[in-house]
Amino acid sequence: MLWRAALDAGWSVERLHGHRVPDGWVTQDAVFYGEGLLVDMMARQLDMALFETPYDWLPNLPFEYRLRNVWLMALREARALQERQFIKPAGEKTFDAGVYATGAELPSAEYFEDATPTLVSEVVEWEIEFRGFVAERALQTYAPYLRNGELLKSEDEGWVTNVPEQGDALAFFERILADERVMVPPGIVLDIGKIRGKGWAVIEANPAWGSGIYGNNPHKYWLF
Repeated sequence: MLWRAALDAGWSVERLHGHRVPDGWVTQDAVFYGEGLLVDMMARQLDMALFETPYDWLPNLPFEYRLRNVWLMALREARALQERQFIKPAGEKTFDAGVYATGAELPSAEYFEDATPTLVSEVVEWEIEFRGFVAERALQTYAPYLRNGELLKSEDEGWVTNVPEQGDALAFFERILADERVMVPPGIVLDIGKIRGKGWAVIEANPAWGSGIYGNNPHKYWLF
């Protein structure tokens, strides 16, 4: 879908194989899309910077935009937690994100280093979730993707792109992007949703170069 949108926009497209950039490859105005580790390796070889948020972005977000407690800690500390929490890697998906009854259920140091940056948050229920692609603090495209934890797809397996909460989601996107207290990279993906019993909040921020577009307009992606 993305490669076809790029061709429609007059771009050339090349699918890279392996972990090395082809000899003589021209990088001017290059845009990457792919799996995180591969894209990072390619960018390093080409001395290009990738836009993404720092690990402590969500914990430092004003509470009114997250509506739940979120902490950044080392995996070693997370293993010592005694309460039920949602736990995920702060960076690369090294271990499974999910709700853990206690930190003892997390992978041991035999598999993942004690210092692995880890995000921990109180458990909440998301009624609906949206993904938005943002460039220079302007929302380019947004669409719902989950309702009560289930993918929002029609009977023909297409994405449902219009739901009753569409307007409320847009208003929340616009409010957070207009708030100068919120650090927003030049190009980023914001996932937002409605927490049952609380209201609209940010789920997380993700790099645009590695995020699925779901029901978003693929032609808008290349505005990055």
